[in-house]
Amino acid sequence: QVQLVESGGGLVQAGGSLRLSCAASGRTFSSLTMGWFRQAPGKERAFVAAITWSLQSTDYADSVKGRFTISRDNAKSTVYLQMNSLKPEDAALYYCAARPTRGSSRYESAYNYWGQGTQVTVSS
Repeated sequence: QVQLVESGGGLVQAGGSLRLSCAASGRTFSSLTMGWFRQAPGKERAFVAAITWSLQSTDYADSVKGRFTISRDNAKSTVYLQMNSLKPEDAALYYCAARPTRGSSRYESAYNYWGQGTQVTVSS
Protein backbone atom coordinates (compact mmCIF):
# COMPACT_ATOMS: atom_id res chain seq x y z
CA GLN A 1 0.00 0.00 0.00
CA VAL A 2 1.14 3.54 -0.77
CA GLN A 3 0.01 6.74 0.88
CA LEU A 4 0.33 10.00 -1.05
CA VAL A 5 -0.01 13.48 0.42
CA GLU A 6 0.03 16.55 -1.82
CA SER A 7 0.88 20.07 -0.75
CA GLY A 8 1.81 23.40 -2.24
CA GLY A 9 -1.43 24.46 -3.83
CA GLY A 10 -2.83 27.95 -3.43
CA LEU A 11 -3.90 31.14 -5.12
CA VAL A 12 -1.60 32.74 -7.66
CA GLN A 13 -1.94 35.43 -10.30
CA ALA A 14 -1.77 34.54 -13.96
CA GLY A 15 1.87 34.40 -15.02
CA GLY A 16 2.98 33.33 -11.58
CA SER A 17 4.48 30.09 -10.31
CA LEU A 18 3.74 27.37 -7.80
CA ARG A 19 5.53 24.19 -6.81
CA LEU A 20 3.45 21.22 -5.79
CA SER A 21 4.89 18.42 -3.70
CA CYS A 22 3.71 14.87 -3.14
CA ALA A 23 5.17 12.85 -0.29
CA ALA A 24 4.89 9.09 -0.56
CA SER A 25 5.08 6.44 2.13
CA GLY A 26 4.40 2.76 2.52
CA ARG A 27 6.48 1.38 -0.33
CA THR A 28 9.95 1.87 -1.74
CA PHE A 29 9.51 5.18 -3.53
CA SER A 30 12.24 4.50 -6.05
CA SER A 31 10.18 1.60 -7.45
CA LEU A 32 7.19 3.80 -8.26
CA THR A 33 6.36 5.67 -11.41
CA MET A 34 4.70 8.93 -10.37
CA GLY A 35 2.15 11.08 -12.13
CA TRP A 36 0.24 14.31 -11.72
CA PHE A 37 -3.35 14.73 -12.86
CA ARG A 38 -5.79 17.60 -12.51
CA GLN A 39 -9.53 18.08 -12.47
CA ALA A 40 -11.26 21.38 -13.09
CA PRO A 41 -14.91 21.92 -12.08
CA GLY A 42 -17.25 20.21 -14.51
CA LYS A 43 -14.44 18.43 -16.32
CA GLU A 44 -12.91 14.98 -16.19
CA ARG A 45 -9.63 14.35 -14.50
CA ALA A 46 -6.79 14.84 -16.98
CA PHE A 47 -3.16 13.83 -17.23
CA VAL A 48 -0.58 16.51 -16.55
CA ALA A 49 2.83 14.87 -16.22
CA ALA A 50 4.61 11.66 -15.24
CA ILE A 51 8.11 10.55 -14.30
CA THR A 52 9.38 6.98 -14.31
CA TRP A 53 11.30 5.39 -11.49
CA SER A 54 14.16 3.83 -13.43
CA LEU A 55 15.50 6.29 -16.01
CA GLN A 56 13.42 9.17 -14.68
CA SER A 57 11.96 9.71 -18.10
CA THR A 58 9.29 12.38 -18.20
CA ASP A 59 6.08 12.92 -20.14
CA TYR A 60 3.86 15.99 -20.30
CA ALA A 61 0.46 16.91 -21.58
CA ASP A 62 0.74 19.28 -24.53
CA SER A 63 -1.09 21.98 -22.60
CA VAL A 64 1.67 22.23 -19.97
CA LYS A 65 4.78 21.34 -21.97
CA GLY A 66 7.42 24.02 -21.61
CA ARG A 67 5.75 25.54 -18.53
CA PHE A 68 5.60 22.67 -16.03
CA THR A 69 8.43 20.45 -14.84
CA ILE A 70 8.05 17.18 -12.96
CA SER A 71 10.93 15.91 -10.85
CA ARG A 72 11.52 13.51 -8.00
CA ASP A 73 13.80 13.12 -5.02
CA ASN A 74 14.00 9.45 -4.16
CA ALA A 75 15.88 10.16 -0.94
CA LYS A 76 12.92 12.23 0.26
CA SER A 77 10.25 10.00 -1.32
CA THR A 78 8.80 13.10 -2.91
CA VAL A 79 7.72 14.10 -6.38
CA TYR A 80 7.41 17.74 -7.42
CA LEU A 81 5.53 19.68 -10.05
CA GLN A 82 7.03 23.08 -10.77
CA MET A 83 4.40 25.18 -12.52
CA ASN A 84 5.48 28.39 -14.24
CA SER A 85 3.64 30.91 -16.40
CA LEU A 86 0.36 29.79 -14.90
CA LYS A 87 -2.83 30.51 -16.79
CA PRO A 88 -6.43 30.69 -15.53
CA GLU A 89 -7.12 27.44 -17.36
CA ASP A 90 -4.54 25.69 -15.15
CA ALA A 91 -6.82 26.16 -12.14
CA ALA A 92 -7.89 22.75 -10.86
CA LEU A 93 -7.59 20.21 -8.11
CA TYR A 94 -4.21 18.57 -8.66
CA TYR A 95 -3.74 14.92 -7.78
CA CYS A 96 -0.60 12.89 -7.30
CA ALA A 97 -0.71 9.26 -8.42
CA ALA A 98 1.62 6.26 -8.30
CA ARG A 99 2.04 2.97 -10.11
CA PRO A 100 4.50 0.20 -9.23
CA THR A 101 5.67 -0.38 -12.80
CA ARG A 102 8.50 0.87 -14.97
CA GLY A 103 6.69 2.78 -17.66
CA SER A 104 4.70 5.98 -17.38
CA SER A 105 1.11 6.29 -18.50
CA ARG A 106 -1.34 9.03 -19.30
CA TYR A 107 -4.33 6.93 -18.21
CA GLU A 108 -5.94 7.20 -14.79
CA SER A 109 -6.68 3.50 -14.73
CA ALA A 110 -2.96 2.71 -14.93
CA TYR A 111 -2.31 4.24 -11.51
CA ASN A 112 -2.98 2.23 -8.39
CA TYR A 113 -2.62 4.89 -5.71
CA TRP A 114 -3.94 8.44 -5.41
CA GLY A 115 -3.62 11.37 -3.09
CA GLN A 116 -6.47 13.58 -1.92
CA GLY A 117 -5.49 16.50 -4.11
CA THR A 118 -4.33 20.07 -3.64
CA GLN A 119 -6.22 23.05 -5.03
CA VAL A 120 -4.62 25.48 -7.46
CA THR A 121 -6.43 28.72 -8.20
CA VAL A 122 -5.18 31.15 -10.84
CA SER A 123 -6.57 34.65 -10.96
CA SER A 124 -6.60 36.61 -14.19
